Amino acid sequence: MLDSLKKIFSSEEETPVSSTGKPDISREKSAELYEKAKSFFPGGVNSPVRAFRSVFGTPLFIEKGDGCFLWDADGNQFIDFCCSWGPLILGHNHPKIREKVTEVMQRGLSFGAPTALENELAELILKNNKLIEKIRFVSSGTEAVMSAIRLARGYTKRNKILKFEGCYHGHVDSLLVKAGSGLVTFGETSSAGVPQSFAEETIVVPLNDRDAVGQAFAQFEGQIAAVIIEGVPANNGLLIQEKEFIQYLREVTSKHQTLLIFDEVITGFRLGFEGAARYYDIKPDIITYGKILGGGMPVGAYGASSEIMSSISPEGPVYQAGTLSGNPVAMAAGIAQITELLKSGFYKDLNKKAQEFTESIQRFVSARNYKLKVYSVGSIFWFAFTDKDITSAADIDPQSMEKFKLFHRELLNRGIYFGPSGYEVGFVSAAHSKIELEKAKRAIIESLDIVFRHTSKSS
Repeated sequence: MLDSLKKIFSSEEETPVSSTGKPDISREKSAELYEKAKSFFPGGVNSPVRAFRSVFGTPLFIEKGDGCFLWDADGNQFIDFCCSWGPLILGHNHPKIREKVTEVMQRGLSFGAPTALENELAELILKNNKLIEKIRFVSSGTEAVMSAIRLARGYTKRNKILKFEGCYHGHVDSLLVKAGSGLVTFGETSSAGVPQSFAEETIVVPLNDRDAVGQAFAQFEGQIAAVIIEGVPANNGLLIQEKEFIQYLREVTSKHQTLLIFDEVITGFRLGFEGAARYYDIKPDIITYGKILGGGMPVGAYGASSEIMSSISPEGPVYQAGTLSGNPVAMAAGIAQITELLKSGFYKDLNKKAQEFTESIQRFVSARNYKLKVYSVGSIFWFAFTDKDITSAADIDPQSMEKFKLFHRELLNRGIYFGPSGYEVGFVSAAHSKIELEKAKRAIIESLDIVFRHTSKSS
């Protein structure tokens, strides 16, 4: 995945050429803001993918969001399927979250000390998630993964971590690695600033490859602290794994007394309240969560059994701390969000709505014989410009991103906002009504017609 990200973030900016569909939307104010931002921030942004380097035009500067809609600095309105990269499962500016946050903010923003709000959110989660017994709040998904890795090493007294090519776990030094040559390899650093010695503690193997996993355990017998995998790999396309492979990971890790970590920063509380672990009916040893448990606020968490979590300081020897861990404003947002997610039928209704949306697009694509597959699980979906099955990063054709580039521009011109990379997934929220989904479907169909008409002429 990191190779793909590097291409996205390092490519030269491009000015939109004459549209093959509707006229390009105005980006005058966004362009002005971007030029100013470049004097303040590296590349003009505070997170690389926001720079729009893999799609047409300058980044859109967002002014507000409400329900399933976004508005940019130029006044353009969009139906949003990025949802702040997933956590806004209720949509933007949900009234229950806004009211709860406003109420708590009146009493202060940060204390660096315990509050009853932490207890309230933890109890809501743990009473309804039988896969973990104790939880620790942190400030981001990356921090949750970093802490889970340290916990696994401290608990097992082993150093090596096994990860899968194509899975992304945040910008943790030991996980910013890619596969080298051969079936089973020590990772190679994929970012400047990450010492090779860090990467040498990380073993990288292909997804959906039992032989590679088995070979790694044979080669590094008694040295692997944990195997980490995204609940459903969704940072480099939507790489849905067979249940048999996930079950194998549970069996092989148990056999070798290695911990199994599910990185559920994207899938946790999204596929269902208990995430991908329940979807696959697997009980991992440690699970990490991200911003969705705080309504999109800067928050993350990791959880495990009471026994494993007892290794965390101040109860155990594994140190982890954070001034903003359990921040009262984030906890307030989380209480409101989780309360809504626990309402009867919430996930059934959301997933059904998303399934109908994606299946209707796939029917259109199939009728047109377009080389495109709509992958979906729960309320997560991904457009892959191919007619082949994709289950690993190696299956993705980088040339297909040229089609997404055109697709993204045509969607923006029709008021549909997707993340600015063809490797990113989309999300349906509870705020997307059938009316908006129907409008989006029509815009997607029009855009796909243009993409395939344009590419057939140029090929």
